[in-house]
Amino acid sequence: MPYKADGTGKLAPHSKASCSVPEVNGAVAQGEFTSLLREIWTPGSVAQPPGAADREVRRASPEVSRGHSSSETLERRPELVSRGSTPSALKPALKPTGPADSGMTDGKQGTPSDDLWEQLLSRENMLRAWKRVKANGGAAGVDGMTITQFPAFARQHWERIRSDLKRGAYHPAAVRRVMIPKPNGDLRPLGIPTVLDRVIQQAIAQVLTPVFDPHFSSHSYGFRFGKQAHQAVRAVEAANAAGYTEAVDCDLKSFFDTVNHDRLMHRLNQRITDSRVLRLIGRYLRAGVMLPEGKREATTQGVPQGGPLSPLLANIMLDPLDKELEKRGHRFARYADDFLILVKSARAARRVMASVTRFVEVRLGLVVNRQKSQAAPLRRCTFLGFAIKRGKVVWTDKAYQRFKERIKEITSRSWGVSMSRRLDELRRYAVGWLNYFGISHTYREVLALDQWLRRRVRLCYWKQWRWPRTRRRHLIALGIHPDEVMKASRCRRGYWWMSGNGIVQRALDNAWLRKQGVPDLKSQWIELHYGGAPAPPMDIASVNLTGIA
Repeated sequence: MPYKADGTGKLAPHSKASCSVPEVNGAVAQGEFTSLLREIWTPGSVAQPPGAADREVRRASPEVSRGHSSSETLERRPELVSRGSTPSALKPALKPTGPADSGMTDGKQGTPSDDLWEQLLSRENMLRAWKRVKANGGAAGVDGMTITQFPAFARQHWERIRSDLKRGAYHPAAVRRVMIPKPNGDLRPLGIPTVLDRVIQQAIAQVLTPVFDPHFSSHSYGFRFGKQAHQAVRAVEAANAAGYTEAVDCDLKSFFDTVNHDRLMHRLNQRITDSRVLRLIGRYLRAGVMLPEGKREATTQGVPQGGPLSPLLANIMLDPLDKELEKRGHRFARYADDFLILVKSARAARRVMASVTRFVEVRLGLVVNRQKSQAAPLRRCTFLGFAIKRGKVVWTDKAYQRFKERIKEITSRSWGVSMSRRLDELRRYAVGWLNYFGISHTYREVLALDQWLRRRVRLCYWKQWRWPRTRRRHLIALGIHPDEVMKASRCRRGYWWMSGNGIVQRALDNAWLRKQGVPDLKSQWIELHYGGAPAPPMDIASVNLTGIA
């Protein structure tokens, strides 16, 4: 029977596994999907592997990206040319409700495979998709099924699911809508598909990426193998050094929620010849969302932000913008829906801002947020959490404040967890944050943050010891002379003041804190910039480190 949610908002049948949660065997649930597929795959089934290696898709979020200089990318940039002609009219949009025309346009297509459907359903492709979904983890969808419960479910139901996929009877479940707070206080809608739908979406992305990705612009850095956010930032830095000091900072309003399905299907149809693949993608676009209050809402437009297929569809939708900017000879960098266009004069920036806004709204059917978009000097613009100040890449004030707020949460005196767990969380966040923001040329700020972070940890230890006799015992064990201990152990000053006390600092010195696992931001920054060599000399007197060590 088709796996489809009805109009009452009930879960799709595939969401109701006959094996309930208490019946799931933990050892079986953790087993690799390889054994599952071997058990349920029929000998005569097609096993045509995809024609390209697995494409690494990184998550966004400051979950942090790791990158390096993009000098090779910059060398491939086209030379500046004239502005070029205006864009041609858009071809009639395709409805995502039926098979799309499989006609190809000469000179504009890549090498679409004739056996795309067989590649999608192949054992090897599904195995790689499951491994990626399992590694990424994530919350359960509308059916409540977790990653660890999925293998037991797949043992019982995969043969029927694959059969429904082959005959075109599979219908995805609705995605679960959750609201994620943004730094500015607003809420960002996030759609969480079921684990099963995440596996199928990942399998689709793996076979479509080799078809579309080779034709994407070299200026597109988001969600692509070998492309990273750092490269996009470096490209902007290089353009600034070349004299492109004015920027068009264009913000797309609710991009993932406003993608026009017909226009997206039109783009997909240009390279996908198999109507079965197009039909399945169309069903995912129209799967609907389950709101927090339990009401199901239809999706007539947009790409749910949170599925494995969404990043690829976003790049496909915005690729015409990249091609148009390249045709006009502009210097630009795009990461998903965040992009900067670099020009040499304020007048040119205003002109480009107007023309790009027309192109985005008329040709792509998207909405430009005019309140957040601007044509301004590059030094006043931010991109992926960075800014260009005096020709150097620096992190933004917002990124800096978010770091301090998160560290305060981890080292909060009211968080009643063990020090080992606290330090694990501290190390995970701080090291990851600096791996991303460490390309910033802010050595003085790193020194100050490093010392401030250690003081926050000393505060936690002093709070944990609490009683004078406990503090005395620890201070003596850490090498403080008994005659000095009373000056600190019975002091009535507050925790923050005592974390900067000389006796406490000598007891909990930097070497001892490193042994406990406290991250060393200074050493990490130097390693990122100089490969472990000493940092350049600086005027240490210019840094306000009063009371911090």
